Amino acid sequence: MKFYEAESTINASPEQIWPVLIDTEHWASWDSGVVSVSGPVALGAKFKVVAEAAPDRAFPVKVTTVDAPHRLVIVGGAPLGLFKGERTFTLTPVGEATEFTIREEYTGPLLGAIWKSIPDLGPSFKQFANGLKKRAESGA
Repeated sequence: MKFYEAESTINASPEQIWPVLIDTEHWASWDSGVVSVSGPVALGAKFKVVAEAAPDRAFPVKVTTVDAPHRLVIVGGAPLGLFKGERTFTLTPVGEATEFTIREEYTGPLLGAIWKSIPDLGPSFKQFANGLKKRAESGA
C-alpha cells in the first residue's frame, strides 16, 4: 500500500465545514488543486475529478461513504481491483476547531507499475487542506 495525506486545523465546526467539502462544483474556486468536478456528492454517485497535478486526465470516482459531517470516501481505479485509490476526507472535532484530514491509499496488484506514473500528489493534498481551511474560516 502507498498513500498521500495532508491535514489542517480549521477554526470551524464539522457542521460548518461539511457543506463546503461536499460542494464539489466550487472546489476549484477556493484554490483546492482541483480544476473541475463533474457530479454531486451522494452515496453511490459517480463523478469525475480533474486535478492540477494531472490536468490532462479526468479521474472517475464513486462515492462509497457519506457520514455527514465527519467522513466522506470516494474510490476510483482499474477494473477487477487491479488498482484502487481510496480517498478519505475526515473531519474530527477538537475543542472549538476541527482537524481535517485528506488521505488517499493505493492498493492492488498493479500498484507497482501504476505508482510510477502517478505524479507527486503531496503538494496537491496540502493545497486542498489549506484551501478548505481558508474557505471554511472565511464564512463565505
